Amino acid sequence: MSLIITLKVNGAPVTREIAPATLLVEFLREELRLTGTHVGCDTAQCGACTVHVNGQAVKSCNMLAAQVHGAEVTTIEGLAAKNGELHPMQVAFNDCHGLQCGFCTPGMVMSAVDLVQNHPHATEAQIREGLDGNFCRCTGYQNIVKAVQQGAKAMGV
Repeated sequence: MSLIITLKVNGAPVTREIAPATLLVEFLREELRLTGTHVGCDTAQCGACTVHVNGQAVKSCNMLAAQVHGAEVTTIEGLAAKNGELHPMQVAFNDCHGLQCGFCTPGMVMSAVDLVQNHPHATEAQIREGLDGNFCRCTGYQNIVKAVQQGAKAMGV
């Protein structure tokens, strides 16, 4: 048995036939080859798989692809402008050295964008709490917090 889903991914219409048990992260990585969405834990604990569904951050390892039928999905690849200019949050992570190995970075950036859109004037404590579901094993988070603060200013939300 299979399902046909239709959605928008990074602004482009997509229609695919999928198995009902296909996870959104599998669909994005294996079917659409959008490998910026990382698989870290498969249990929705680490946040490496975070994408936006209809503008809200979700952990794609914890959602079936069938659940996004009719939705708009944005991955880290779709965050930058069409001309290739990086999103202000991506620039801030780079400028503030908010990354080291880079494995958590796509999910962290996607979560940070959602956080800032919902809480544009978040304090350091609120940023730390807002990123609680995203694990970084390298940085110690201080530069990530600085990146979110800089990204928020640059986003001008």
